[in-house]
Amino acid sequence: MPDPMRAAGGVLYRPGASGVPEVCLVHRPRYDDWSLPKGTVNHDEPALAAAIREVTEETGTAGIPEFGLPEVAYRLPDGRPKTVRYWLMRADGTGPIQDTDEVDKLAWLPLPEAALRLTYPDERALLDRVAALPPVTSVVALVRHAHAGQRKHWDGPDSLRPISPKGVRQSARVAERLATFRPHRLIAATPLRCSQTLQPLAKTTRLPLVVDAAFAEPETAEGLPAKLAAARARLAQVRTAGRVVVCSQGKLIPALLAALSRDPDVDAYKTRKGEGWLLTWSGEKLLGLSRW
Repeated sequence: MPDPMRAAGGVLYRPGASGVPEVCLVHRPRYDDWSLPKGTVNHDEPALAAAIREVTEETGTAGIPEFGLPEVAYRLPDGRPKTVRYWLMRADGTGPIQDTDEVDKLAWLPLPEAALRLTYPDERALLDRVAALPPVTSVVALVRHAHAGQRKHWDGPDSLRPISPKGVRQSARVAERLATFRPHRLIAATPLRCSQTLQPLAKTTRLPLVVDAAFAEPETAEGLPAKLAAARARLAQVRTAGRVVVCSQGKLIPALLAALSRDPDVDAYKTRKGEGWLLTWSGEKLLGLSRW
Protein backbone atom coordinates (compact mmCIF):
# COMPACT_ATOMS: atom_id res chain seq x y z
CA MET A 1 0.00 0.00 0.00
CA PRO A 2 1.63 3.32 -1.05
CA ASP A 3 1.92 6.13 1.47
CA PRO A 4 -0.94 8.63 1.15
CA MET A 5 -0.30 11.83 -0.73
CA ARG A 6 -0.37 14.67 1.79
CA ALA A 7 -2.19 17.92 1.18
CA ALA A 8 -3.36 20.79 3.36
CA GLY A 9 -5.79 23.66 3.09
CA GLY A 10 -8.21 25.89 4.89
CA VAL A 11 -11.74 27.04 5.46
CA LEU A 12 -11.00 30.73 4.99
CA TYR A 13 -13.69 33.06 6.36
CA ARG A 14 -14.39 36.75 6.78
CA PRO A 15 -17.28 38.81 8.18
CA GLY A 16 -19.86 39.46 5.46
CA ALA A 17 -21.60 42.76 4.76
CA SER A 18 -24.50 41.79 7.03
CA GLY A 19 -22.24 40.35 9.74
CA VAL A 20 -22.81 36.76 8.55
CA PRO A 21 -19.48 34.95 7.97
CA GLU A 22 -18.53 34.27 4.37
CA VAL A 23 -16.31 31.37 3.24
CA CYS A 24 -13.93 31.52 0.29
CA LEU A 25 -14.25 28.87 -2.43
CA VAL A 26 -11.95 28.49 -5.42
CA HIS A 27 -12.80 27.41 -8.96
CA ARG A 28 -10.23 25.18 -10.64
CA PRO A 29 -10.55 25.24 -14.43
CA ARG A 30 -8.59 22.01 -14.82
CA TYR A 31 -11.37 20.10 -13.06
CA ASP A 32 -14.20 22.63 -13.49
CA ASP A 33 -15.00 22.27 -9.79
CA TRP A 34 -15.58 24.49 -6.75
CA SER A 35 -13.54 23.51 -3.71
CA LEU A 36 -11.85 24.74 -0.58
CA PRO A 37 -8.34 26.11 -1.19
CA LYS A 38 -5.75 23.39 -0.68
CA GLY A 39 -2.59 21.92 -2.17
CA THR A 40 0.21 19.39 -1.84
CA VAL A 41 2.49 19.42 1.19
CA ASN A 42 6.11 19.76 0.13
CA HIS A 43 8.77 17.37 1.42
CA ASP A 44 9.27 17.81 5.18
CA GLU A 45 6.95 20.84 5.19
CA PRO A 46 4.70 21.06 8.27
CA ALA A 47 1.05 20.62 7.33
CA LEU A 48 -0.02 23.96 8.80
CA ALA A 49 2.73 25.82 6.95
CA ALA A 50 1.57 24.15 3.73
CA ALA A 51 -2.06 25.05 4.45
CA ILE A 52 -1.21 28.73 4.97
CA ARG A 53 0.96 28.81 1.85
CA GLU A 54 -1.65 27.14 -0.35
CA VAL A 55 -4.49 29.33 0.90
CA THR A 56 -2.43 32.44 0.21
CA GLU A 57 -1.41 31.26 -3.27
CA GLU A 58 -4.90 30.20 -4.34
CA THR A 59 -6.93 33.07 -2.85
CA GLY A 60 -4.47 35.96 -2.57
CA THR A 61 -5.53 36.30 1.06
CA ALA A 62 -3.40 35.46 4.09
CA GLY A 63 -5.21 33.17 6.50
CA ILE A 64 -4.69 33.35 10.26
CA PRO A 65 -5.06 29.78 11.61
CA GLU A 66 -7.56 29.42 14.43
CA PHE A 67 -8.71 25.81 14.72
CA GLY A 68 -7.73 22.38 13.43
CA LEU A 69 -10.47 20.65 11.45
CA PRO A 70 -10.90 16.92 10.73
CA GLU A 71 -8.67 15.35 8.12
CA VAL A 72 -10.28 14.28 4.86
CA ALA A 73 -9.14 11.01 3.23
CA TYR A 74 -10.04 9.68 -0.20
CA ARG A 75 -8.60 7.92 -3.25
CA LEU A 76 -7.41 9.60 -6.40
CA PRO A 77 -8.66 8.38 -9.81
CA ASP A 78 -5.49 6.29 -10.17
CA GLY A 79 -6.19 4.55 -6.85
CA ARG A 80 -3.59 6.30 -4.72
CA PRO A 81 -4.74 7.34 -1.23
CA LYS A 82 -4.72 11.04 -0.35
CA THR A 83 -5.23 12.90 2.92
CA VAL A 84 -5.97 16.61 3.33
CA ARG A 85 -5.48 18.41 6.63
CA TYR A 86 -7.63 21.53 7.06
CA TRP A 87 -7.68 24.49 9.44
CA LEU A 88 -10.26 27.16 10.06
CA MET A 89 -8.58 30.46 9.09
CA ARG A 90 -9.59 34.07 9.53
CA ALA A 91 -8.95 36.19 6.44
CA ASP A 92 -6.32 38.90 6.90
CA GLY A 93 -6.50 41.34 4.01
CA THR A 94 -7.17 40.58 0.36
CA GLY A 95 -5.16 40.44 -2.83
CA PRO A 96 -5.06 38.91 -6.30
CA ILE A 97 -4.90 35.16 -6.90
CA GLN A 98 -1.25 34.14 -7.10
CA ASP A 99 -1.57 30.63 -8.55
CA THR A 100 -3.51 31.55 -11.68
CA ASP A 101 -2.62 28.25 -13.34
CA GLU A 102 -4.59 26.41 -10.66
CA VAL A 103 -7.39 28.86 -9.82
CA ASP A 104 -9.29 31.28 -12.07
CA LYS A 105 -12.19 32.45 -9.88
CA LEU A 106 -13.09 33.00 -6.22
CA ALA A 107 -16.46 33.08 -4.50
CA TRP A 108 -17.10 34.49 -1.01
CA LEU A 109 -20.38 32.95 0.17
CA PRO A 110 -22.35 32.49 3.40
CA LEU A 111 -21.91 28.99 4.79
CA PRO A 112 -25.21 27.52 3.49
CA GLU A 113 -24.60 28.84 -0.02
CA ALA A 114 -20.96 27.74 0.05
CA ALA A 115 -22.01 24.20 1.00
CA LEU A 116 -24.36 24.07 -1.98
CA ARG A 117 -21.66 25.40 -4.34
CA LEU A 118 -18.99 22.90 -3.28
CA THR A 119 -18.43 19.99 -5.63
CA TYR A 120 -17.25 17.42 -3.07
CA PRO A 121 -19.37 15.98 -0.20
CA ASP A 122 -16.35 15.56 2.11
CA GLU A 123 -15.73 19.30 1.99
CA ARG A 124 -19.40 20.03 2.66
CA ALA A 125 -19.03 18.01 5.88
CA LEU A 126 -16.21 20.35 6.93
CA LEU A 127 -18.49 23.36 6.45
CA ASP A 128 -21.12 21.61 8.58
CA ARG A 129 -18.47 21.27 11.28
CA VAL A 130 -17.59 24.97 11.00
CA ALA A 131 -21.26 26.01 11.06
CA ALA A 132 -21.69 24.16 14.36
CA LEU A 133 -18.78 26.00 16.02
CA PRO A 134 -19.40 28.98 18.29
CA PRO A 135 -17.37 32.10 17.42
CA VAL A 136 -13.63 31.84 18.08
CA THR A 137 -12.66 34.48 20.61
CA SER A 138 -9.04 33.61 21.43
CA VAL A 139 -6.22 31.35 20.27
CA VAL A 140 -2.95 30.48 22.00
CA ALA A 141 0.00 28.97 20.15
CA LEU A 142 1.84 26.86 22.73
CA VAL A 143 5.46 26.05 21.80
CA ARG A 144 8.03 23.76 23.36
CA HIS A 145 11.42 25.45 23.49
CA ALA A 146 14.02 24.65 20.83
CA HIS A 147 16.88 22.16 21.23
CA ALA A 148 19.34 23.17 23.93
CA GLY A 149 21.85 20.33 24.03
CA GLN A 150 22.09 18.02 27.02
CA ARG A 151 21.93 19.17 30.59
CA LYS A 152 24.87 16.96 31.59
CA HIS A 153 27.10 18.83 29.15
CA TRP A 154 26.26 22.24 30.64
CA ASP A 155 28.23 23.42 33.69
CA GLY A 156 26.18 26.46 34.63
CA PRO A 157 22.69 26.83 36.13
CA ASP A 158 20.15 24.92 34.03
CA SER A 159 17.99 28.03 33.74
CA LEU A 160 20.82 29.65 31.73
CA ARG A 161 21.40 26.71 29.34
CA PRO A 162 21.21 28.24 25.84
CA ILE A 163 19.77 26.79 22.69
CA SER A 164 22.16 24.85 20.45
CA PRO A 165 22.94 25.47 16.76
CA LYS A 166 20.12 23.00 16.02
CA GLY A 167 17.91 25.03 18.34
CA VAL A 168 18.80 28.23 16.48
CA ARG A 169 17.53 26.65 13.27
CA GLN A 170 14.38 25.48 15.05
CA SER A 171 13.73 28.94 16.49
CA ALA A 172 13.96 30.41 12.98
CA ARG A 173 11.32 27.91 11.81
CA VAL A 174 9.13 28.82 14.78
CA ALA A 175 9.32 32.47 13.73
CA GLU A 176 8.55 31.66 10.12
CA ARG A 177 5.51 29.56 11.01
CA LEU A 178 4.07 31.69 13.81
CA ALA A 179 4.54 35.07 12.12
CA THR A 180 1.52 34.06 10.01
CA PHE A 181 -0.41 33.62 13.27
CA ARG A 182 -0.27 37.43 13.69
CA PRO A 183 0.22 37.25 17.49
CA HIS A 184 -0.64 40.08 19.85
CA ARG A 185 1.56 38.91 22.74
CA LEU A 186 4.70 36.78 23.22
CA ILE A 187 5.36 35.03 26.53
CA ALA A 188 8.26 32.76 27.50
CA ALA A 189 8.89 30.63 30.57
CA THR A 190 11.83 31.71 32.73
CA PRO A 191 14.62 29.46 31.33
CA LEU A 192 16.86 31.28 28.85
CA ARG A 193 16.18 28.66 26.14
CA CYS A 194 12.48 29.60 26.14
CA SER A 195 13.19 33.28 25.52
CA GLN A 196 15.78 32.44 22.87
CA THR A 197 13.25 30.26 21.06
CA LEU A 198 10.91 33.24 20.63
CA GLN A 199 13.53 35.94 19.97
CA PRO A 200 13.41 35.58 16.15
CA LEU A 201 9.61 35.81 16.30
CA ALA A 202 9.85 38.88 18.53
CA LYS A 203 12.19 40.49 16.00
CA THR A 204 9.87 39.67 13.10
CA THR A 205 6.69 40.87 14.82
CA ARG A 206 8.33 43.74 16.77
CA LEU A 207 6.51 42.58 19.87
CA PRO A 208 8.03 42.68 23.37
CA LEU A 209 8.90 39.31 24.88
CA VAL A 210 7.52 38.83 28.40
CA VAL A 211 9.07 36.27 30.76
CA ASP A 212 6.57 34.47 32.99
CA ALA A 213 7.45 31.86 35.63
CA ALA A 214 3.94 30.41 35.50
CA PHE A 215 4.86 28.47 32.33
CA ALA A 216 8.13 26.97 33.65
CA GLU A 217 8.22 23.26 34.45
CA PRO A 218 8.62 22.12 38.08
CA GLU A 219 12.00 21.08 39.43
CA THR A 220 10.52 17.86 40.84
CA ALA A 221 7.53 15.65 40.03
CA GLU A 222 5.95 16.61 43.35
CA GLY A 223 5.79 20.22 42.20
CA LEU A 224 3.74 19.47 39.08
CA PRO A 225 0.22 19.97 40.55
CA ALA A 226 1.08 23.45 41.78
CA LYS A 227 2.73 24.35 38.48
CA LEU A 228 -0.29 23.10 36.56
CA ALA A 229 -2.61 25.25 38.66
CA ALA A 230 -0.42 28.31 38.10
CA ALA A 231 -0.14 27.71 34.34
CA ARG A 232 -3.90 27.20 33.93
CA ALA A 233 -4.70 30.34 35.91
CA ARG A 234 -2.22 32.43 33.96
CA LEU A 235 -3.41 31.00 30.64
CA ALA A 236 -6.97 32.04 31.49
CA GLN A 237 -5.69 35.60 31.96
CA VAL A 238 -3.37 35.99 28.98
CA ARG A 239 -5.64 34.40 26.37
CA THR A 240 -8.06 37.31 26.71
CA ALA A 241 -5.46 39.34 24.76
CA GLY A 242 -6.50 37.59 21.54
CA ARG A 243 -3.73 35.66 19.78
CA VAL A 244 -0.89 34.78 22.14
CA VAL A 245 2.29 32.72 21.75
CA VAL A 246 3.58 30.94 24.86
CA CYS A 247 6.89 29.05 24.99
CA SER A 248 7.04 26.42 27.72
CA GLN A 249 8.82 23.16 28.56
CA GLY A 250 8.46 19.46 27.94
CA LYS A 251 7.58 18.39 31.47
CA LEU A 252 4.70 20.85 31.71
CA ILE A 253 3.10 20.96 28.26
CA PRO A 254 1.67 17.39 28.10
CA ALA A 255 0.20 17.56 31.59
CA LEU A 256 -1.22 21.04 30.94
CA LEU A 257 -2.92 20.01 27.70
CA ALA A 258 -4.26 16.80 29.19
CA ALA A 259 -5.73 18.77 32.10
CA LEU A 260 -7.29 21.38 29.82
CA SER A 261 -8.89 18.73 27.60
CA ARG A 262 -9.78 16.44 30.53
CA ASP A 263 -7.95 13.60 28.86
CA PRO A 264 -6.13 11.05 31.07
CA ASP A 265 -3.75 10.11 28.23
CA VAL A 266 -0.95 12.55 28.99
CA ASP A 267 1.38 10.85 26.51
CA ALA A 268 -0.89 11.90 23.64
CA TYR A 269 0.31 15.47 24.17
CA LYS A 270 4.05 14.87 24.09
CA THR A 271 5.60 17.60 21.96
CA ARG A 272 8.86 17.74 20.06
CA LYS A 273 11.23 20.62 20.69
CA GLY A 274 10.49 23.59 18.49
CA GLU A 275 6.92 22.41 17.79
CA GLY A 276 3.58 23.00 19.43
CA TRP A 277 -0.18 23.34 19.48
CA LEU A 278 -3.02 25.73 18.78
CA LEU A 279 -5.41 26.09 21.72
CA THR A 280 -8.74 27.57 20.62
CA TRP A 281 -11.45 29.10 22.81
CA SER A 282 -14.90 30.52 22.46
CA GLY A 283 -15.30 32.56 25.61
CA GLU A 284 -14.55 30.22 28.50
CA LYS A 285 -15.05 27.07 26.42
CA LEU A 286 -12.02 25.27 25.00
CA LEU A 287 -13.02 24.30 21.45
CA GLY A 288 -10.02 22.11 20.78
CA LEU A 289 -6.31 21.49 20.56
CA SER A 290 -4.48 20.94 17.28
CA ARG A 291 -0.82 20.34 16.50
CA TRP A 292 0.80 22.85 14.19
